[in-house]
Formats: sequence, structure tokens, C-alpha cells
Amino acid sequence: MAKEPDETRDGVPLTNLDQPLFDGAEATKRDLVDYLDAVHEVLLPGLQDRPLSVIRVRPGQKPFMQKNVPKYTPEWVRTVPMWAEASKREVIYALCDDRRTLLWFANQRAVEYHPTLVRADRWDRVTHLVLDLDPPEGETFSAAVQAAFLVREALTELGLSGAVKTSGAKGVHVYVPIDDQASIEDAAAATRAIAARAERIDPELATTAYVREERGGKVFVDSTRAGGATVVAAYSPRVRPGATVSFPVGWDNLDQVSPSDFTIRTTPGLLAATPAWAEQLPAPQTLPADLIAEGHEIPVARVVAMHEGKRRAKARREAEESS
Repeated sequence: MAKEPDETRDGVPLTNLDQPLFDGAEATKRDLVDYLDAVHEVLLPGLQDRPLSVIRVRPGQKPFMQKNVPKYTPEWVRTVPMWAEASKREVIYALCDDRRTLLWFANQRAVEYHPTLVRADRWDRVTHLVLDLDPPEGETFSAAVQAAFLVREALTELGLSGAVKTSGAKGVHVYVPIDDQASIEDAAAATRAIAARAERIDPELATTAYVREERGGKVFVDSTRAGGATVVAAYSPRVRPGATVSFPVGWDNLDQVSPSDFTIRTTPGLLAATPAWAEQLPAPQTLPADLIAEGHEIPVARVVAMHEGKRRAKARREAEESS
């Protein structure tokens, strides 16, 4: 006999609401549901029409990322098929377009929401460039903030502008909305060029080195969020101590906040005093042709790291064989 739901919202049965959310969350599943319901009007615009991956946390299990929708997904949840080149298979993604779908995900204990940079109806174009500022181990959030200001300076020199949010972890995300004139490859190239320009402004603070051991204690300006990549949505909770939230704070306030200021308990009360993320994003911009050309001269970081890894592995094998 099926267990009776604790309550129902928008036709979605909600169960086990008083269970702890995850270790260190200091919150229950009910807190997650209440939070997502409270912010759905500002969260959904960043999810709508975008293939969605979520990070779920089941009791007694490690968090896991879910791309393919489970077989028991209700028929009213919109989905879209997408070919995954890496795994050579078709993945059926959910499209979280409305409150009802968001509540269903919340009941599945989906804590984090990671939409793609492409829309389901336009696979060949990204809508944003994203620069992810990741401070080194042991560094404070303030280092990522200073690197974000480097990115803003590089954008300003190009006649471009972006919006900024906390990642909800220890970093910062800079979003640059673009029009549909640039291909995915050109958008990726432009992102690499912007990262390189930010690094050149202050190479003592920022680095584009993809291999962690080569970063020298600097902030990593990650330009690899391109193509079919996903980025955690504004207002999404994170599987982090205190159940922090990725929050759009604006450039003027970025150096006055801490990631711990924004949690699933505190964020709903901050919405009235902060412009919504959709309002903070600039209008889509055309990427300069010279920026794209500059980026195409910069090798793709993951490819370089892969070849370097293979080279080092081969060198180790040869050294072992000759010893």
C-alpha cells in the first residue's frame, strides 16, 4: 500500500518532508521544497526551454548527477532527446518550465539545477558566455571576486558587459549574454580570449592554466563552460554546508558579500531588495570578430591537458621500462 503524501502542491504529492536533506545542510527536505517554491518565479526563467541536469541526494547515498529522466517521470514533464557524443547514446533531458515540474524535482530530492547554455529549440547556438572564477584551495572568496573584476575590465575594453553571481560554492560566475550570430565554436573561442585578456591584466592573480598543479596558487579563470556545457542556475541550492545558494548580487555589492550569506533559509527574504537575475543580465550582444579570431588562436584547454597527460604517461612508462 502506497504511503500517503505529507501534502500536495500544484497536484504534486510531496513525501517524507521532515527527513534531513543531506549531511551539513542544516535543513530538511521540507526546507528544500519550501525554498524552491518561494523562488520559483525568479529561478524558472533560467531553466525554461533548457535541457536540465540535476544533482540529487538520496538518504544514505552520495550526491549524484541525473541527466536522463527516470522511467517513472510523469508524462506532463516536458522532455527533449539529445545525442551525447561522449557516451554515444541519446539522453532524454527534462525541461523544467513551470512550478509543477520544479516541485516534482524537489520531491525527488533534486538539490542542484544545472541548465545547458543552449535552448532545446536551438542546439547550434549558446545564449551566454560564462567565465567561472575558481580560487585555489585555502583561498578566500575575495580572490575570486578580484578575478571577476579583471573579467569585467576585459569585457569593458571590448565594449561588452556581463552580470555576476556567486556560484554557491567558493567561486564567482560572470555571464555575458550574446546574440545568435556566433557559432558554438566561435562563442567558445571568444570565451577563451576573454579569459586570456583577464589573465594578462594581472597574471599574479589570475591564470588560465587548466591543470591544477600548474596554477601556482592563482585564481583559475575557467573558459571551458561552452557548447553543451551546463552551469548551475541562479538561485539554485548547492550540496554544500549550510545549503548555500548561487545568488546574483550585482557588481557593486560583489566585494561586500560572502557565499554563506545566501542559503535556502536566507535567500527568500533577500529577493525584494535585489533585482532578479533576468533583470540584471544585459541584452544579448554581438561578439567582435577580432575577439573570435583571437580566441581561435588559443588552444582548447581540455585538449591540451589531455595530450599533456598522455605525454607524461608515456614518459613514465618509458622511464619504468628503461630502469
